[in-house]
Amino acid sequence: MGILSLFGFGRSRDKPENRTSGSSYSFFLGNSTSGKRVNERTAMQMTAVYSCVRILSEAVASLPLQFYRYTDDGGKEKAVNHPLYFLLHDEPNPEMTSFVFRETLMTHLLLWGNAYAQIIRNGRGEVIALYPLMADRMYVDRDEKGQLYYEYTLCSDDAPTLKGSVVRLSPYEVLHIPGLGFDGLVGYSPIAMAKNAIGMAMACEEYGAKFFANGAAPSGVLEHPGTIKDPSRVRESWQATFGGSGNANKVAVLEEGMKYTPISISPEQAQFLETRKFQLDEIARIFRVPPHMIGDLEKSSFNNIEQQSLEFVKYTLDPWVSRWEQSMVRSLLSREEKKQYFIKFNVDGLLRGDYQSRMNGYATARQNGWMSANDIRELENLDRIPAEQGGDLYLINGNMTKLEDAGLFGTSRQEAAAGGDDLAAMGKGEEIR
Repeated sequence: MGILSLFGFGRSRDKPENRTSGSSYSFFLGNSTSGKRVNERTAMQMTAVYSCVRILSEAVASLPLQFYRYTDDGGKEKAVNHPLYFLLHDEPNPEMTSFVFRETLMTHLLLWGNAYAQIIRNGRGEVIALYPLMADRMYVDRDEKGQLYYEYTLCSDDAPTLKGSVVRLSPYEVLHIPGLGFDGLVGYSPIAMAKNAIGMAMACEEYGAKFFANGAAPSGVLEHPGTIKDPSRVRESWQATFGGSGNANKVAVLEEGMKYTPISISPEQAQFLETRKFQLDEIARIFRVPPHMIGDLEKSSFNNIEQQSLEFVKYTLDPWVSRWEQSMVRSLLSREEKKQYFIKFNVDGLLRGDYQSRMNGYATARQNGWMSANDIRELENLDRIPAEQGGDLYLINGNMTKLEDAGLFGTSRQEAAAGGDDLAAMGKGEEIR
């Protein structure tokens, strides 16, 4: 228990809240300024939001996830015999693969700002399974002693006989990966923080859909020189004949001196397309995804697209990967195991660059003696060269030497020459005697 909890701080009045200060958004629903209701599910109907969430969740799920053990010589090796290796690398539970498990939790993390999984342990305290929990049905609070607990609401999808029941779980039983938050315990949903930007994008999309549904023609007024007895019938007849995208570009025949006068400005005048494109960039900015990855290639070229991809790994994926690694170590390993084991995502494959760049890097590593032929072949997914054929040799250039040994060769030759003169002198002395 923290020192603040001992003095009464961190109690119910300071409990974690899934609410943004001064906002009507409270984890489930939210009204944006544009008038559109934005929540995690409606936001996924936006193609830009769906693309960003899919890109990030699939990227984290596809990275190799390894469980390592520290060796006595200061190195590391895969701890394939530990139960967690199989759970993290292959199957966290009998119902899903490691890819699907991580993809699901990453989707929750991007939409709700938190990812939860129930930890199933055996009688010895070993983790034997991990099951995802829906973030929108999890409630985090503190008890009267200031200790955290998790309350999860069951529904018919979980167990038909326990619909509406609430299960209380301890932190020992929950793998919690929080996103960006104000208290360090519960993350806030990016959808909640950017609901106005997403709501405006939704409004632009709906406007465009209705514009084309109305035949891509601006609304207007039908003017009649006389008096119309049934104006609603005329309006419905006009809409049925010329409304909708299927009736676009039809020739209108106006009788009895009627005249059509448009009253709405065109989308070009309203800069509709520019507004919608800017909102797509806004959504990409929320998730820190390069625009070219969601199909916007306006500012991308062959010269900078590779650099943008590398920046995506360093500045977008790396922070998420660190959250995953540290949260899993904190929740899944005991205090003693944390001294012996660690969990690591391998992002080297995404940072290797093109073929020529990789080969130049391998050549430098090989010539400087810190990579062998087999080290390079493993990175390229090639078979190893047998050790007796030199596959594990570490080589260096013969013309390289330590600074302190500079000139040693010349000095040794001078000493050898001096030693030879002494021997010659000794020999002459013996002859004189």
